[in-house]
Amino acid sequence: MTMQNIGRPTRPEGDAASEGFASLTGGRGLLQDEPLIFELGGWTKTGVDLPAASEDASDLAGLTRASLDLPGLSEPEAMRHYVRLSQKNHAIDLALYPLGSCTMKHNPRLNEKAARMAGFADLHPLAPVATAQGALELMDRLAHWLKTLTGMPAVALTPKAGAHGELCGLLCIRAAHEAAGQGHRRTVLVPTSAHGTNPATAAFVGYSVQEIAQTDDGRVDLADLESKLGPDVAAIMVTNPNTCGLFEREVIEIGRLTHAAGAYFYCDGANFNAIVGRVRPGDLGVDAMHINLHKTFSTPHGGGGPGAGPVVLSEALAPFAPAPWVVSGPDGLHLVEEAVDEAARAFGRMSAFQGQMGMFVRAYAYMRSHGADGLRQVAEDAVLNANYIKARLSDVMTPAFPDGPCMHEALFDDAWLEGTGITTLDFAKAMIDEGFHPMTMYFPLVVHGAMLIEPTETESRRELDRFCDALRALAATAKLGDLERFKGAPHLAPLRRLDETLAARKPKLTWKPEAELA
Repeated sequence: MTMQNIGRPTRPEGDAASEGFASLTGGRGLLQDEPLIFELGGWTKTGVDLPAASEDASDLAGLTRASLDLPGLSEPEAMRHYVRLSQKNHAIDLALYPLGSCTMKHNPRLNEKAARMAGFADLHPLAPVATAQGALELMDRLAHWLKTLTGMPAVALTPKAGAHGELCGLLCIRAAHEAAGQGHRRTVLVPTSAHGTNPATAAFVGYSVQEIAQTDDGRVDLADLESKLGPDVAAIMVTNPNTCGLFEREVIEIGRLTHAAGAYFYCDGANFNAIVGRVRPGDLGVDAMHINLHKTFSTPHGGGGPGAGPVVLSEALAPFAPAPWVVSGPDGLHLVEEAVDEAARAFGRMSAFQGQMGMFVRAYAYMRSHGADGLRQVAEDAVLNANYIKARLSDVMTPAFPDGPCMHEALFDDAWLEGTGITTLDFAKAMIDEGFHPMTMYFPLVVHGAMLIEPTETESRRELDRFCDALRALAATAKLGDLERFKGAPHLAPLRRLDETLAARKPKLTWKPEAELA
């Protein structure tokens, strides 16, 4: 039986499909295979003794369980099961995670230590304000840094993620137009390369969406934008740097044209990590921008959250920011939560409470540990690493926009695979055999067979070289016409290539005992 380096079997003996296959660079595939805990057996035993109930169940109207119906596992069995589950997905703590547009960077353990301090980790959202002054002060300082780094006068901390932040920004814009008697403005302009959440959020708010064309060099077509700006346009939504990994050179003109037409400039701040400390969006004419704390300020990303997407606002939109926000008074810090006085024009609330405290602590710890000069270096190193990857791979893969440098991510198309019979998906599956998570595939949609790679600033040159060496070796093999290596990939992972269409259309969402299946 072939074994992985850590001693777990990867496939049964005689697996002809992968017999004789060898990794090009020493990677051995991603760990994935572990049965459900219900499939491990142990139904005739228990791993823990529970005391008899001290109260009767007469008040439960007969809604009681005869048994817990849980498998009984020993402590080592349970521990090993959950450790193996932790390895089902690739993680930034295992290796470089090259997803473009997602910014999977290392999360410093110092941030985790700060977030686990009792005063933050145990804080209840309904705790009296007088007992939460330290937490409110941290929120106030975080808000100050976000405003300073963006050059914006106001920030709403409560949005829980990027799309939630987009919703917050557009609701501020809608409230501002309605307050000015411009409620008839019901159109939002969005570039063709935008994140899918942009048009989805605009539609959710009740706007109609119109696309802005893209130039051959991957940027907003100013002529097309100007032709579509009119009295019905409420806002534009532009990502900068954009999803092609490029800075919008005409961003100031984009803002000028938008404002001249009476509309607001919403900037998708998903890629703020590429310019933090170097460029202030407020100086570019931006009216609203969400900031993904997990992308720019290294709070945990993935696993369903918790997310945090604060929204910075221009002077024109600041009065419409959602409650609550922190203010200083004679008795210390408190929260403005009612739509009166200074919050009279607030459009409402984005969430029940004050936001994701744990994420606020982590982001603030990241800011304080880096300082202003360190945050500037974050952007510089992120851009340097992406350009290093672009330079190392450009002779074997085709950059989507070869002229000039990229920003924080390198984008390739599939032109270099023409005639090989191999697709972007095949190439990505083969990366798993080398021990690397695939890059973002087929996005942005404006690039055919897109391969979007974002190394982030937290990767060393050694790790970048290891990654690039693997891709160069795979590219060379692809051009030699080794179809089986790619069409059958992954070969070394415990699970082989799945029928993804069938899995999406007929997912198995619950486990049932074999007796029920029969």
